[in-house]
Amino acid sequence: MEKVNVTVKINGKERSVHVEPRTLLAHFIRDELNLKGTHIGCDTSQCGACTVMVDGQVVKSCTLLAVQADGSEITTVEGLGQVGNLHPIQQSFWEKHGLQCGYCTPGVMMAAVGLLQQNPNPSDEDIREGLEGVICRCTGYQFIVDAVKHAAQLMSEAETKVQLVGEERPS
Repeated sequence: MEKVNVTVKINGKERSVHVEPRTLLAHFIRDELNLKGTHIGCDTSQCGACTVMVDGQVVKSCTLLAVQADGSEITTVEGLGQVGNLHPIQQSFWEKHGLQCGYCTPGVMMAAVGLLQQNPNPSDEDIREGLEGVICRCTGYQFIVDAVKHAAQLMSEAETKVQLVGEERPS
């Protein structure tokens, strides 16, 4: 099968790779770009372990071909933050014990980031509904819900600080 070139901006870096047209985005990310945080749990779009952001939208990467993402901007869990500078969702999962085995965690985090972009102050019910496309087989989800609520709080506090720094102070 003839390969095609796929170019994406992933986690802020442009990457181009020749792949078979039938290559799933999940396999493109893991196998061609060597970003192993995007997990593959089922290849049937049921588990959500492969969730990433494509052009700002939450997507299960096993439901999209790499060629369909050509020219897109993709964010994986590796693009959220780094050790010493964690994204609020990563920090919250650490502080609130939002993971157990960790297999679903990247997908849950990416879905949570998408949820918090749409709803910066979600209720427990909103969180459970927003994350229903990602299956965790280890938890009862309460620690995950707590982590997402904490992340929402951290993000709100950070936004407030930015707004206060940007205001002019009276003389």
